[in-house]
Amino acid sequence: MNAPQSFSPQSLANADSIDRKHTPADLELIVRDRRFGRESKMRRWWMGGDPIGTAFYNALSVTFPKGEAFFIESVKEFREGTSERLANEIRAFVKQEINHTREHVAFNRRVVDAGYDVKRLEEDVDKALALTKGRPKIANLASTMALEHFTAILAQQLLANPKHLETADADSRDLWRWHAMEEIEHKGVAFDTWMHATKDWSRWRRWKVKSLVMLIVTKNFLHHRAVGMLELLRQDGLTGPKVWAQLFWYAFGNPGMARKIILPWMTYFLPGFHPWKHDDRHLIQLAESDYQDAVMAKAEPALVPAE
Repeated sequence: MNAPQSFSPQSLANADSIDRKHTPADLELIVRDRRFGRESKMRRWWMGGDPIGTAFYNALSVTFPKGEAFFIESVKEFREGTSERLANEIRAFVKQEINHTREHVAFNRRVVDAGYDVKRLEEDVDKALALTKGRPKIANLASTMALEHFTAILAQQLLANPKHLETADADSRDLWRWHAMEEIEHKGVAFDTWMHATKDWSRWRRWKVKSLVMLIVTKNFLHHRAVGMLELLRQDGLTGPKVWAQLFWYAFGNPGMARKIILPWMTYFLPGFHPWKHDDRHLIQLAESDYQDAVMAKAEPALVPAE
């Protein structure tokens, strides 16, 4: 395993402009080049024998390789003219996302080896990305910023509440926790890049576009992930209203990932929102601790950051 690459903050003398207002001065993005599950075979229902939980994460993982490539290109389009510090963070963001892509390609290959056909899910991703072709580049950045907020609040919940992954096999659990750590770490990069790219916009215009895009992204995200989960469950022979109810309960009841991210999702629409108004880097330290199983149950913080 390669040694982590560290991107430490540079001098703030020329960095604290409109795009750096809330990002922590001591933020450090670390590229952790890790590999998971290369030597083991994944069970079909790797989430403790639960087809619903397995489908939830499998359907999400299928979107990552092409989705993260889209994120990278969207952010890179606006790196010119950024502060040295933000430019460094963009480079670290790109390297982190490249590693995430590699590991989810490997994870998705294991999903296929476990007996699933993910072609329909991949085609769904292709169709969604095709809609971005020819669109203004700033619109793609706004979509990336919204989806990065989604991944950040999902990541926060994964690390803060060990119940989500407690029954997963070790390789899969380690992969998702590693991914979550870095999603938290770079959660402000797309947002700060957006602030840089729209520095000549009025606050009203910036808020209106950001909010509208989030509503569209949310509708499409929930719809396509539900369709993907139902397709994987269909391949398990699980269909009908009873399965729909189980899926709804998994998302909104127990463990309730969708329910628990509602309030953090809503903060995106607050005037003056910034991802780093809620500093949850302590979760990264807990996730990397040798004693994480003992301490993570106590880690869940308040979900709504203080203004």
